[in-house]
Amino acid sequence: MTPGSRKVAVVGVALSDCGRVDDTTPYALHAQAARRALADAGLGREVVDGFASAGLGTLPPVEVAEYLGLRPTWVDSTAVGGSTWEVMAAHATDAIAAGHANAVLLVYGSTARADIKAGRRTGNLSFGARGPLQFEVPYGHTLIAKYAMAARRHMLEFGTTIEQLAEVAVQARANAALNPEAMFRDPITVDDVLSGPMIADPFTKLHCCIRSDGGAAILLAAEEYVRDCRTAPVWVLGTGEHVSHAAMSEWPDFTVSPAAVSGRLAFERAGVGPEEMDFAEIYDAFTYMTLVTLEDLGFCAKGEGGAFVEKGRLRVTGGELPVNTDGGGLSAQHPGMRGLFLLVEAVRQLRGEAGARQVTGADGDLPRLGVASGTGGWFCSSGTVVLGRD
Repeated sequence: MTPGSRKVAVVGVALSDCGRVDDTTPYALHAQAARRALADAGLGREVVDGFASAGLGTLPPVEVAEYLGLRPTWVDSTAVGGSTWEVMAAHATDAIAAGHANAVLLVYGSTARADIKAGRRTGNLSFGARGPLQFEVPYGHTLIAKYAMAARRHMLEFGTTIEQLAEVAVQARANAALNPEAMFRDPITVDDVLSGPMIADPFTKLHCCIRSDGGAAILLAAEEYVRDCRTAPVWVLGTGEHVSHAAMSEWPDFTVSPAAVSGRLAFERAGVGPEEMDFAEIYDAFTYMTLVTLEDLGFCAKGEGGAFVEKGRLRVTGGELPVNTDGGGLSAQHPGMRGLFLLVEAVRQLRGEAGARQVTGADGDLPRLGVASGTGGWFCSSGTVVLGRD
């Protein structure tokens, strides 16, 4: 094969224990997810020559690789927030296609909830006051406030309503009800969302993601490894990445996310369009993220996201475009950076392993195509991955 010609597949996926995990460490969750992903693929760790990790340790990928007993010859520690894992998947795919690696393991684990409960850390409302952030912190620009301000801009410009945003949370919970691994599964209503305690206007509590513990891992491999795997391959068809801004003053339009670029690139490189997707896994730290990312990926026109998310369109059961089929960060799990969980769920859907929340394709069979799009910071970065089965 000539360099760059190898196709790349996801051959193993797994979650660690998730939700409320009080008696372990982030390193242990990394290891648990990694072991499970390798077992899912039916491959041993000796095949892994590439490793990607972020968010843990002084030398993030080095420390975690050592803990896992790996000595990779290709490594990535890209850290761009929640979209890190989609961006890493893009980098790993390129490396494998070029022959720089054969099998790359992406791993994440966090005990964010347990650490707060035990007093090992506090809930951080700000990312600090150095660099460009120093000009915003004095005015109360917490992470949640940044998202809330962007949502309010969309509401003022396009007439998006708080009830429409609440529908995103309601439908995410309906999908979570079908997922035995979801942290919260009891049904909620629009009134439940609207009547909750205010966090950052216009977001009440249920507009915001949950805080959980948990980890995830995926294994990407060159096509010649597929025949040795115990699972059906899910092919990486196209990827895209984009960074937008750090300071809110440098964000040209609060109603446009960086997914507008990463999504376009991913679909173009895959040779397919959003209208062909059977489902979408979208980063949803807040309800507005889902709505605006759907617009920017091309599932509806700019400004029409509010109407699009109404009438149950995002539900696994009866929805026109099932979104966040596991319940998302709003209901399933959100241990800090959730991008890797999007990829795990997308692969499970394409392999037909999602149980009661399984999506069907246009022909009534297994879904053929899906997209995962992660967002980092306060719409600072985006990574989008289009996946397909044979």
